[in-house]
Amino acid sequence: MLELTDIQKEIVSTVRDFVQSEVIPVADEMEHNDEYPEKIVEQMKEMGLFGITVPEEFGGIGESLTTYALTVVELARGWMSLSGVLNTHFMGCYLINRFGTDEQKQHYLPKMATGEWRAALAMSEPEAGSDVQAITTKAIADGDDYVVNGQKMWLTNGLRSSIVMTLVKTDPSADPPHKGMSMLIVEKEGGNPTPAEGLDVGKNIPKLGYKGVETTEMVFNDYRIARSQLLGTEEGKGFQQVLDGIELGRVNVAARAVGVATRAFEEAIRYAQERKAFGKAISGHQAIQIHLAEMGTTLEAAKLMLYQAAEKKSAGERSDLEAGMAKLFASEACNEIVLKSLRVHGGYGYSKEFTVERLYRDAPFLLIGEGTSEIQKTVIARRLLEKYKI
Repeated sequence: MLELTDIQKEIVSTVRDFVQSEVIPVADEMEHNDEYPEKIVEQMKEMGLFGITVPEEFGGIGESLTTYALTVVELARGWMSLSGVLNTHFMGCYLINRFGTDEQKQHYLPKMATGEWRAALAMSEPEAGSDVQAITTKAIADGDDYVVNGQKMWLTNGLRSSIVMTLVKTDPSADPPHKGMSMLIVEKEGGNPTPAEGLDVGKNIPKLGYKGVETTEMVFNDYRIARSQLLGTEEGKGFQQVLDGIELGRVNVAARAVGVATRAFEEAIRYAQERKAFGKAISGHQAIQIHLAEMGTTLEAAKLMLYQAAEKKSAGERSDLEAGMAKLFASEACNEIVLKSLRVHGGYGYSKEFTVERLYRDAPFLLIGEGTSEIQKTVIARRLLEKYKI
């Protein structure tokens, strides 16, 4: 089992108390209303959560990916959308800290650590999701600027973000395509749907679940951006940079899955002891006990896989295999656990008056976000064949 440091214990305990007192009482209503959690986000800023992994020299807490993952578990247990507010921001912090110039770090990270500036990630496009190399958004050099044209989709925090880490093709003719891909740091006015000439942030995309947090498109039409906004100093590194960031995102999705599954299990085991049928609590019936046993066992396995992936990445080791496995297993386990929780609740599980209804709609997103389960299996198989090559 993971041994936590005193600082990790304090952070996890603080976030858990915050979720219990400030999030859980309002999450169901806000989710049903698709309401952005302005007040809660402000509280998260005051707690320092936006800078949890930002180095102390830039005003952050300087904690590891493992600490961040533990924080995400607690937030997702209360309301998965809150972990979405943090995720792309965290990836932006990571990308700038790992690949940015000293000037970029000094300029962005202090504001990002406080949450004053929040980040989004623009990678997917209408015709390019899992096949990242198929993106068509271009940034063509013109003097000291790039001229950007294209359309991005599924930007979590797309409207309110001040920074969008944007994957583009600076050399559209490169072969293979990934060698012509670069990452731009697009600055914009948070909350403004038309923040600059040639830049348009589309309306919020309606979703099955994962409500409250915004998901937008972003369109570039001859948008000019200084070439100094290239992440790092060298073109053609964007594909490797985004894959590194996605590896963290997969740990994040696994952590969200553990958080949502934890809440589903808690709701089920409590309800099973309160609800009576055939003269006794339904927890006394073997059919319900089988569900609870399977839920509890699967949840523990998901936790262990999450901890392993987070610890390995935190140690600076290659962890794409572990991150892929954790994301695959935890997201599938979450869907299984939430469905079992709904079955334990019976007809009430289908009612909006019970939290499990919300969890049931949130869980499928985890099968898709940061790469579908099918893509995860492909990634895992390739790494296993590489690892065990004869």
